[in-house]
Amino acid sequence: MKLTKAELKEFLDEKVNLYNNPKFIESDPIQIPHKFSKKEDIEIAGFLTATIAWGNRKSIINNSNKMMELLDHAPFEFITQHEESDLEKLSSFVHRTFNGNDLIQFVKSLNHIYISHNGLEAVFGKFAEPDSLQPSIHQFKKIFFEIPHLNRTQKHVSDPLKNSAAKRINMYLRWMIRNDNNGVDFGIWKSLSPSQLSCPLDVHSGNVARKLGVLKRKQNDGKALAELDRALRDLDSNDPVKYDFALFGLGVFEAF
Repeated sequence: MKLTKAELKEFLDEKVNLYNNPKFIESDPIQIPHKFSKKEDIEIAGFLTATIAWGNRKSIINNSNKMMELLDHAPFEFITQHEESDLEKLSSFVHRTFNGNDLIQFVKSLNHIYISHNGLEAVFGKFAEPDSLQPSIHQFKKIFFEIPHLNRTQKHVSDPLKNSAAKRINMYLRWMIRNDNNGVDFGIWKSLSPSQLSCPLDVHSGNVARKLGVLKRKQNDGKALAELDRALRDLDSNDPVKYDFALFGLGVFEAF
């Protein structure tokens, strides 16, 4: 499909308007953090949900709800005030290859981030570059695992500097930073800007981007993400990842 830049922008902007609205929440994992009103609850619920956001969307949502139940529907309080004995009930959790041991490790690492590093927003903000949060994700992973941890759990946090597209964390950052004024993305991290975000690149958005000619690279990896970033920033440098709604919607809802 060969469109001029102006046609492409018009087409994608139209799709953003179609999908970036509260109806989108009903079938999307973003509904989990929307159950909370306190900033820390939203960001923790969002982070844990995004972490297991691969596979069937229904099971992602079901298992994310299970996680919130295990954290007594008060994620921040549980993370910062749990006793060692409170962690036992988490060991039964499982979503694909993410199991109870991983969840326990995540609770301990998140505790470390809030107690020793001033919280999630502070960590991502500290290492942000003017036009990229990929170095922040790399540093975040280091800090997340600087306490004693299970080696197996490291694979559940991506590292863009190892050429990962880091789809789930980029999606999470979109949720936290982008204020879409439509009630989908939260925009609660005011110290960071939507212009620094990268598109969550997955099978759907990647395939649609290739069909539209905004992505040439075949693999959905870090290099493809950089290429897609450039193309989307060219269409809207202030809010490039609004096009995630267009690419994802075209792929999932329209089988484009």
